Amino acid sequence: MHIRSKLSALALVAALPLPAQALNLFACEPEWASLAGVLAPEAKISSATHVYQDPHYIEARPSLIARLRRADLAVCSGAALEAGWLPALQQRAANPDVQPGQPGMLYVAQWVETIDKMESVSFGAGHVHPEGNPHLHLDPERMRQAGAVLSQRLAQLDPERRDAYKVGYLRWSMQWEQKLADWKKRAEPLLGKKLVVQHTTFDYLWRWLGMDVVADLEPKPGVPPTPGHLASLVKQVEQDRPLAIVHSWYQDPKSADWLSERTGVPVLSLPSTTAPDEGVVTPADLFEHLLQQLLELERAG
Repeated sequence: MHIRSKLSALALVAALPLPAQALNLFACEPEWASLAGVLAPEAKISSATHVYQDPHYIEARPSLIARLRRADLAVCSGAALEAGWLPALQQRAANPDVQPGQPGMLYVAQWVETIDKMESVSFGAGHVHPEGNPHLHLDPERMRQAGAVLSQRLAQLDPERRDAYKVGYLRWSMQWEQKLADWKKRAEPLLGKKLVVQHTTFDYLWRWLGMDVVADLEPKPGVPPTPGHLASLVKQVEQDRPLAIVHSWYQDPKSADWLSERTGVPVLSLPSTTAPDEGVVTPADLFEHLLQQLLELERAG
């Protein structure tokens, strides 16, 4: 090709519209990283936490500060779940796009209704959230609402891909609707079953399934189980005969095991969020895993 022809070709290429750079997305929790991965597969996505971490307590590490500094959008549960670490991270990252009130900072709980809101919190009440329970991703109905909110925010920040986000959400939403109907039908044997839990992490899921929490290993929300409190639960658990004593993967199983040994009620350890390294990659994978574990225990009992 002659030099003039090459220059003409280069000029033509330069004149063509370049594809917009993919969004850089920072998720406070794995569930939002997983949801974003479904709705914006071309985005660069990272999660500040993983399934074996308590999302209330995270160190503002330099690597997280660097990631938040580069982010176009930060997606977090809100309702004060990240109050112990996110403000420091935002301050140190000094990224104006992901400060409170900016389009690049999305607190899902501000857009999706939470349960158990409180007008005030008394001193010594434990680790409670006046804005409501922040673990709303464990209600599949609310997760669908969260998907709509996230899709709209993606389109707002990345208008060149607006149509792609809309199509992607509609496709995901229709698939989710089908899964919801399937999960609800399969979950019928769990209706009215009793549980002992550790913390309120899964409260949205229990409500959606129609399961009853009869006791909590924690004497107050966020307060670690104490020997005296656990001993006080033995008689109640023996009378109620719950399906399981449930704790999440990031919680120490010793208290659940102690109560199980004295009552004969089995322990069930569940992931409270997605876990790609364990094969629980998408939000649908998470609900499928949770439902299967509960149903297997119900059939075994």
